[in-house]
Amino acid sequence: MKIQQIRNATLRITYAGKLFITDPMLSPKHAIESFADVSRNPVVDLPFTPEKVLEGIEMVIVSHVHKDHFDQAAEDLIPKDILMFCQPCDQEILTKKGFQSVEAIDRSVVWRKVTITRTSGKHGMGAICKEMGDVSGFIFKADDEPTVYWTGDTIWCDEVQETMENVKPDIIITHSAGAKLPGSDAIIMDAEQTLAVCRAASPEAIVVATHMEALDHVTVSRAGLRAVAEKERIPSSRLFIPADGEMLDIDKKF
Repeated sequence: MKIQQIRNATLRITYAGKLFITDPMLSPKHAIESFADVSRNPVVDLPFTPEKVLEGIEMVIVSHVHKDHFDQAAEDLIPKDILMFCQPCDQEILTKKGFQSVEAIDRSVVWRKVTITRTSGKHGMGAICKEMGDVSGFIFKADDEPTVYWTGDTIWCDEVQETMENVKPDIIITHSAGAKLPGSDAIIMDAEQTLAVCRAASPEAIVVATHMEALDHVTVSRAGLRAVAEKERIPSSRLFIPADGEMLDIDKKF
């Protein structure tokens, strides 16, 4: 298995010999409005051209349709006939954008011998959580592959903890930039919550922290997360914080 960090929550994942991407945000730097009145988004360019990001993909999976997870550039550039998985409330939205093969995952599906199971979370607490709407994570399982839990846009919450306890994933992909909207608490995991995931994981599991240093409402940097992890004696072998464009070869561990 390989995970390539592209930008924000966009990942190219090779799993069970299949190549897919998550949450495609393909716009150039500053093409999207500000979220926190700091800067237009994204605040950095893609590490490769959008065409390179999409090269060879067999499927797209979207955790939710906020602009930093599925943007206008993705709508324009992704082939309309490609298979796309999403949460049920987003199926009609994506279909209306012209995509011809959108499948909602209510509980789980099997795609080319990969079982994909949807999980829930909380995109913040209290009123902001209701305002942000439904979000999903996904679990990937296949023979001779590690079990992967992609949390999606969620804080550390009962739903995440229960998934960790029940599934015991080998790899956990977190959104860890501590993003905040004006007047809100964190709407995705911050450094301390990411470390909570590390502590809840089995001793041999690894956490891959993503959704970092791409948007104007984030509060946790890669260096900041690493510093907190080192203070808590969580080594880089257990917590990966990939740079944009970096490839992780998970097969070497499992």
